[in-house]
Amino acid sequence: MPKAAINMSTVILAGGKGSRFGGIDKGLMQLKEKPLIEHLIHRIQPQVPNVIISANRNLEKYRQFGFPVYQDDIADYAGPLAGILKALKKSPTEWLMTVPADCPFIPDDLAERLATKSKGNKVVMVHDGKRLQPTFSLLHQSQVSSLEQFLQRGERKTRVWMQQQPHDTVDFSDKANAFININTEEELFYAEQHFTEFMA
Repeated sequence: MPKAAINMSTVILAGGKGSRFGGIDKGLMQLKEKPLIEHLIHRIQPQVPNVIISANRNLEKYRQFGFPVYQDDIADYAGPLAGILKALKKSPTEWLMTVPADCPFIPDDLAERLATKSKGNKVVMVHDGKRLQPTFSLLHQSQVSSLEQFLQRGERKTRVWMQQQPHDTVDFSDKANAFININTEEELFYAEQHFTEFMA
């Protein structure tokens, strides 16, 4: 798998409530007899060895994967940006790639392609050809203050904050299926049926 051209870490965003899946912790949901997050780690590590997990429950289970696990500093499940803020503060590298825990099929060149747009930008986001995918992003550590202020104002929308920063997007329309996320039993069944195709 290709590696990124810049020094970065990755945060896996597993801190949500799973409200559309009956409150299940989606990162630990089983796909082909393995937790979703395990499939994701398998895709990430060859690209970005430094991994952080953002989680707000089942912390000991997440720690068993061997990476640092951090809870949000903001209570009541403030959304992906709260996990991103904590990870930016804890990241040992200048750049941080973000990926959601319910998307096990990320491209094997995600980090490399995001890094190509890092020059002159503080935020680089994925566009899958139909829509922006802001939880798949590359962020510079200098954005901590801006993000902190945004959250302190009670703002929560990931896309809104990211588009306020110096940013660019990377076209992944050639790998749009790689960004399928699993929010329902039907989507989990679909992922099971197409597992080999999506993992290719």
